[in-house]
Amino acid sequence: MTLPKNNTRRKFVGQISIATAAITATPLLSRANSFFKVDNSYTVGQIMDMFIKTVPNAPFASTVDTLKAGNRDIVVTGIVTTMFPTVDVIRKTIALGANFIICHEPTFYNHVDDVTWLQNDEVYQFKADLLKKHNITIWRNHDYIHSIRPDGVTTGVVAKLGWKEYQQGPNTFLFQGITLGALIDQLKQKLETPQVRLIGDLNQSIKNVLLMLGAAGGRAQIEAIEKYKPDVLVCGEISEWETAEYVRDARAEGRSIALVVTGHIPSEEAGSAFMAEWLEQRLKGTKITHVVCGNSLSFA
Repeated sequence: MTLPKNNTRRKFVGQISIATAAITATPLLSRANSFFKVDNSYTVGQIMDMFIKTVPNAPFASTVDTLKAGNRDIVVTGIVTTMFPTVDVIRKTIALGANFIICHEPTFYNHVDDVTWLQNDEVYQFKADLLKKHNITIWRNHDYIHSIRPDGVTTGVVAKLGWKEYQQGPNTFLFQGITLGALIDQLKQKLETPQVRLIGDLNQSIKNVLLMLGAAGGRAQIEAIEKYKPDVLVCGEISEWETAEYVRDARAEGRSIALVVTGHIPSEEAGSAFMAEWLEQRLKGTKITHVVCGNSLSFA
């Protein structure tokens, strides 16, 4: 006997429903979210993985780019990018209704964020409690952002300085000719820092510039000077007994090399702005804010 058309349709729909239930129950497809995103929500882990996948040879077996607070499964309500996740930055994050901070530098006062020695420290406890109370997650993105090609921090800084047309290599620049004083004025204005430290004659002509952001270390800076033979090394910070003494002796030898030390934060701040722009291009519907942490040091 032939079933009426409406009964045939019910049977067909029922079969589809059973099949759909069976498919979604399988281990692979039960995580439908990862295949068919129905909203603009992301977890911390999804955002971390999104960036890490763009980095050659990542993920790294050893890296400081780990979570410093919170966990991967937290659903992100908003993102703040910054250099240092200071207490003031955390408070601004809370005020923005965000709960995910992507920083470039440590949260807890040492390169690997080892907190075993800080367990009885009141400042550490205050900061850790503030993060926990407001369910804020912090991810440090240092090794990975420096490892994308081209280097994400350098890209941000070069854009802020307006030096792209002068760029010769990843961190070398060739100018038609500018005085050291004029170059310093440009650095102070563009990097928004009131003063720099220097060795050199403000009137000397500068053509070849070597830019080494952050704290590359004395040996790396000295080896780069010998390799590229720049008219000036512009860097974030130095150990005073290393690069500065080398430059002083080089000038005594007769070289005209100069040294400009901008400070660590001004030299890399634009990298965190680059991170915010990178996220904005990919995370539609997620509020992303770059918060300038400011310099911890002032000038008298």
